Amino acid sequence: MKIISEVSVEAPGRICLFGDHQDYLGLPIIACAINRFVKFSAISNELEIFNLIMPDINSSRSFSIYESFENLIPGDHFASAIRVAKRYGCIPNKGYSITITGKIPINAGLSSSSAIVVAWVSFLLKAFGCSFVITDELIAEIAYRSEVIEHSAPGGKMDQYSIALGGIIYLQTNHTNSITKIDSFLNGLIVGESGLSKNTLGLLGDLKEKALASIRTVQEFDSDFKLHSAVLEDVDKYSHVISEELKPFFYASIKNHMITQEAFYALNEEILNYDRIGALMNQHHSVLKNILKITTPKIDNMIDAALEAGAYGAKIVGSGGGGSICAITSNENKQRVIHSILKAGAKDAYPVLVAS
Repeated sequence: MKIISEVSVEAPGRICLFGDHQDYLGLPIIACAINRFVKFSAISNELEIFNLIMPDINSSRSFSIYESFENLIPGDHFASAIRVAKRYGCIPNKGYSITITGKIPINAGLSSSSAIVVAWVSFLLKAFGCSFVITDELIAEIAYRSEVIEHSAPGGKMDQYSIALGGIIYLQTNHTNSITKIDSFLNGLIVGESGLSKNTLGLLGDLKEKALASIRTVQEFDSDFKLHSAVLEDVDKYSHVISEELKPFFYASIKNHMITQEAFYALNEEILNYDRIGALMNQHHSVLKNILKITTPKIDNMIDAALEAGAYGAKIVGSGGGGSICAITSNENKQRVIHSILKAGAKDAYPVLVAS
């Protein structure tokens, strides 16, 4: 008798609220999952293959469940996840036909690719088990290792952890990997898609290299310097040892960390002060725009339009060079802000909710 098993998993997109370009420095981030999902619908087959069907992009792929992927192709996260999952005792023993669909826009800064990796890891663990107790944190770690470590990619842990854990999280991305759930009900979030694609790996790699170089320069001069406890006064203190090219990246690392710390306290207030949260979002965007220079004229126009329409705050989302913006406003003002973002040239704009 043929036994057919079905497995269904989904994973959300994410917005980085605070801490863009901080996770690869080992500094904390604040991010939330949003109610846009990718879904894996899997039915077992008798072919001992994974047959991946992706109708949204008119693509498909098949490979043996015994494939080892010894030679990893850059960007092949299905393969790298198989390699990493096996190290955790997850060994495929039957084939599946898997249909992958989703509502997360591609290459828009909302982590559609990481959502696919998290969903793929979730499917593998759910279908085949592993040698560890399966938790959201385990799924996040395997996804992070699959997407970043296995490919020597420049990103950090934010995407995989915020997607796998859901809700709003404050993640210490250093070796402690400490995670704090922020239970506030954050309302009024709006996403505006620019429609501009972005060079995530190239931009991330360049910014990461320069930020780390600035920090190394200071630590070579002062071995006691710790980035996580740095203050703005340190910018002037170490100005004489940092090159002019690297000074903006040193300043941005410290300033964004301070904004993220303040935002953590603001988001944990019993009654949220949206004016304060919006102001901090604007400060963060100012650093991303004016210091790290990761925006585009279209993104800038969308941000300005949201603020002119009465949004509390707005910022670019993702690595930059394109992608999306996130604005926060009152419920009563949502449609006005959405209309203004669209009028400024956005491909699309819509409200989103924090997904648990």
